[in-house]
Amino acid sequence: MVVKAIILSLSPAFACIPYLKVFSMSLLFSSYTLASPRGDLTLANRIVVAPMCQYSAVQGAATDWHLMHWGNLFNSGSGLFIIEATAVMPEGRITPACLGLWDDTTEAALKDKLERARALAPALPVFIQLSHAGRKASSSTPWQGGQLLAEDQGGWAICGPSDIPQLPNERTPHAMSKAELEATIDAFVVAAGRADRIGIDGIELHSAHGYLLHQFLSPIANQRTDEYGGSFENRIRFPLDLFQAVRAAYSGVLGLRLSASDWLEGGWTPEESAAFAVRLKAAGANFIHVSSGGISRQQQIAIGPDYQVPFAKDIKAQSGLPTIAVGLITSPLQAEAILERGDADLVALARAFLYKPRWAWEAAAALKGEVLASEQYWRCLPAEAQAVFGSVRIGQR
Repeated sequence: MVVKAIILSLSPAFACIPYLKVFSMSLLFSSYTLASPRGDLTLANRIVVAPMCQYSAVQGAATDWHLMHWGNLFNSGSGLFIIEATAVMPEGRITPACLGLWDDTTEAALKDKLERARALAPALPVFIQLSHAGRKASSSTPWQGGQLLAEDQGGWAICGPSDIPQLPNERTPHAMSKAELEATIDAFVVAAGRADRIGIDGIELHSAHGYLLHQFLSPIANQRTDEYGGSFENRIRFPLDLFQAVRAAYSGVLGLRLSASDWLEGGWTPEESAAFAVRLKAAGANFIHVSSGGISRQQQIAIGPDYQVPFAKDIKAQSGLPTIAVGLITSPLQAEAILERGDADLVALARAFLYKPRWAWEAAAALKGEVLASEQYWRCLPAEAQAVFGSVRIGQR
């Protein structure tokens, strides 16, 4: 908890005897600065809207759904918004309806929707999550079942570190060649340049939830016998090479989302995550976003409030990287407690913001914080939350 002390006098008779009146200030609503080679980026508060796939793109291009969705959440009161998993090549999409950033058409669509959404809301830093789905690509949308699509049903050939399917009864992905690994790195680098060109403030590389970079980390999906498989050093080689290539080409805030545990015997472990985070920091990472799971249906997740926070705490302690905690964080007091304990530096919510797009407004009312909101919303606050927008003034006759 941040504490602010003000020296006051007890009364005129005891003016020479000062005392401290202590006001608690919310850590959740304190600013936070992320450093990068380009310079510092200061967030107004520690609340992050985590990436959430919308499955609403057309051939990778952002649509009016994204304009509406982003414009809504840019008015959430959060300190940072991260655009959903965005494929760096068509075959890297999770579904045919996933967002992409791989050519001039997808870049122009994303730029158009982002600029229009930003014009309708207070200034807010925006990051993008660049991704390749690997063997989990070519899936149907969740509301269509979310399963692997056959190639004659709109799907495509899938790839991964090894020729091991996500599910035993699915068609087998092909093991990526070294040339394909190099092409994938190039695609991430180019996408990062496109993101930078259209004014996105930072980049998160997706190495979680069973997608391609996570597949290389995990012995469950990676059973290669070359320099990219087997030992810890070999399994981190491709994700680390890719990170370093993006870092060399991109000077803005750059981080990575990591599944800290496979929740499965013989899988990727929290200890390996901490060691990998140390390497990432040395490679120039500016933050790490700590999640878990997604590599196998056999995972046994001990799910509950704060269930991933211990991973974030350990990674922060061992690597020294600024850390984002995420996962079943739903209440303002819960988020505040995570920061007070020093378990993470930022707190991310995803589905909670879909259910309550103004979650941060409610948190500000509960924790005596302030958020920015468009002028059109200034009249909306109930009596108990009048201070949430600060000292704004409105009038009518």
